Amino acid sequence: MINKRRKAILSGRMISFILTAMILFVFTTACNNSRKIDGNEIVRIGSNREIEEESTAEALNENHGESTKLTASNVKVNLALGNSWENAGVIYTQADITIHNNGDFEISNWEVEIPVSENTKVDQIWNASYRVENGKIFFKAEEFNQTIPARGSVAFGCILAGIHEIDSNAIKVSYTENNTRVAANSSENHSNEQQTSREYIQPQKLIPKDVPPPTTDDWLYVKGNKIVDKYGQEVWLTGVNWFGYNTGTNTFDGLWAADLNTSLAAIADRGFNILRIPISSELILQWASGNPPKANFNEAINSYLVGMDSLQIFDYVVGQCRANGLKIMIDIHSAKTDPMGHMKNVWFEGDITEQDYLDSLSWMAERYKDDDTIIAFDLKNEPHGKPHESPRAIWNDSKDPENWKYVAEKAANAVLSKNPNVLVLVEGIEIYPKDIKSNGDYSSTNPEDYYFNWWGGNLRGVKDYPVNLGKYQNKLVYSPHDYGPAVHAQPWFEGGFTYESLYRDCWRDNWMYIYEDGIAPLLIGEWGGYMTEPNLSWMKCLRELIKKHKLHHTFWCFNANSGDTGGLVLDDFVTWDEEKYTFVKEVLWTKDGKFVGLDHEIPLGKNGIALPKK
Repeated sequence: MINKRRKAILSGRMISFILTAMILFVFTTACNNSRKIDGNEIVRIGSNREIEEESTAEALNENHGESTKLTASNVKVNLALGNSWENAGVIYTQADITIHNNGDFEISNWEVEIPVSENTKVDQIWNASYRVENGKIFFKAEEFNQTIPARGSVAFGCILAGIHEIDSNAIKVSYTENNTRVAANSSENHSNEQQTSREYIQPQKLIPKDVPPPTTDDWLYVKGNKIVDKYGQEVWLTGVNWFGYNTGTNTFDGLWAADLNTSLAAIADRGFNILRIPISSELILQWASGNPPKANFNEAINSYLVGMDSLQIFDYVVGQCRANGLKIMIDIHSAKTDPMGHMKNVWFEGDITEQDYLDSLSWMAERYKDDDTIIAFDLKNEPHGKPHESPRAIWNDSKDPENWKYVAEKAANAVLSKNPNVLVLVEGIEIYPKDIKSNGDYSSTNPEDYYFNWWGGNLRGVKDYPVNLGKYQNKLVYSPHDYGPAVHAQPWFEGGFTYESLYRDCWRDNWMYIYEDGIAPLLIGEWGGYMTEPNLSWMKCLRELIKKHKLHHTFWCFNANSGDTGGLVLDDFVTWDEEKYTFVKEVLWTKDGKFVGLDHEIPLGKNGIALPKK
């Protein structure tokens, strides 16, 4: 049985229970006329839903037959306050919290209690849910990160509004260990532990580049298992993901700390030639209706965005990407604007119907049809679902409303009927019948009757029922997702693995055959993770596969706040993780020491070149 995603797991070192409170380092303030950041709990890989109403006492004794004890355990909680700014007289502060389990047993169902001043509010949050009660904030694990293995850790964070100080001695953590509920108070910490401050690099601000007019000469085409430009020259899409438009931020996450112009320029300068932008159908429909919501960002750092709504900022992003020679892929990440929206099985949810989903694609394709900055649409991120679930994504030759193959064809037509020039990417699903002749209707609820893979990673159905786009077939790219053991312990990782075993047990039959048999190109839409073993070994294997075959890919991700993978930037969203970037750099498109872009006129950043013209 395959369960995907996602877990926020980092390595930890053996130490006793210590809570280190980091003091505030203020590196920027806003103008006096700046308005308060307006947004509810935001950010991917962590929910903004409130914890069920329960008192602290109830939470600590919610043990389902377990005993409860108060103890000093091998658990360390690190709280770092930093990256602060002022808007309309309100101080906003980024808080990063890490729970280290340095013991010999896994712990689960953690909850952290932090006392705050009366007017403190949680403005944004990632990798946890929360409630505010009696002058305290209670942070609670999400489903994907509720278990912390021995010698492991979990990280989460938030933006606090109105914070002045935190009493480190009053912070509490509770968790379950060996069927026992443990409640540990920070007063048990070593009193002589030195507290240190975190210093953030003040983001460099770049003057926005002059935006050239849009062009229509950079459209790409499929030729066998290759992607080519209009001259027939083979190209290599080597990009990165930056999420936020899907979470409720209504722009990129991290703009509470980073300068937008600087970040986009850095992505191009470092050689990524396409930016995959996750977005929700709901947000697009709000744009289409003429009611674009506000975007949430630090107005002190991104003052040039003040007064723009989320659509205007998106148009600004498109323009700056064009100026940097950086292309864009639109990724319909979820139906609803929700940091946990990617967890939903299919492309419709609640009041967002299938038709709404199709309309959102159609509107985006129409709006940008004369601008080849946006060169691709990933029709839906990670359709999935297990045999017993409803709804769940299936793949067959029916007109079942849950048949992703059938809906993908309709979605592709919604895009290509408005802009016949863009590429369309079709991801896989989660399950496929082992015997399609006897179980083609997916009626069996027995997991033994199915092949499982990562969400979006099961493209076995292409062999039996390939996507048919008719006259638009030369625009079709298949796009699996693949992750390592840090995200989930899949069967093909058990007992160790090699390049050969991964190819045999996972890649070949799920999607690699599409490339090798010349059916269509592949673009691995998400891959990445922490640079720790055994995940690093998996990353090296997949990088080898990508490099060997020049497979197109968009690395997950730029964001620091991806709980199960980390990002290319650290938690200040300014400082790059040079080790991870160096790793990815090996599979970025270069020629004669220069990064190669996908624009025929504008070089890719300051270290790249444009595509040649014939």
